[in-house]
Amino acid sequence: MEEQNNLDLKLFRVWLKATKAVVENIQKDIANHKISSENFMILELLYSKGPHPVQKISETLSIPSGSITYVVDKLEKKGLVERQPIPNDRRASNVVLTEEGKTLFDQVFPKHATTISENFSFISDEEKELLIDLLKRIGMGAQG
Repeated sequence: MEEQNNLDLKLFRVWLKATKAVVENIQKDIANHKISSENFMILELLYSKGPHPVQKISETLSIPSGSITYVVDKLEKKGLVERQPIPNDRRASNVVLTEEGKTLFDQVFPKHATTISENFSFISDEEKELLIDLLKRIGMGAQG
């Protein structure tokens, strides 16, 4: 039992250290684009997945509902996003990238994706697939 605990603790420390290093590199990349992490996450979500209601952005990115409206308002004032009414729901609106927001992310995102790839370039594609599977299983097990 103690041997298992030691192995689990070692795994946790290595995982944490690796995660910290990768996250720091990604945060530096985001900062280089002069965009806050929160704004970047929202813009990336809209760029990759298309329009989203404010509430769905809040849930997806774990941004508190009290903060999300403020953050979206700021992005709207910068001309990067706009709210568009949802046809079947007069109370809600979708947040959509503007042309300016799309143009910005057309420039920023390929560089960002390259930075992410560079951070994972130390393992093979097969190892990446295995790691994805293992991390999913750990995540689902921890949630259950």
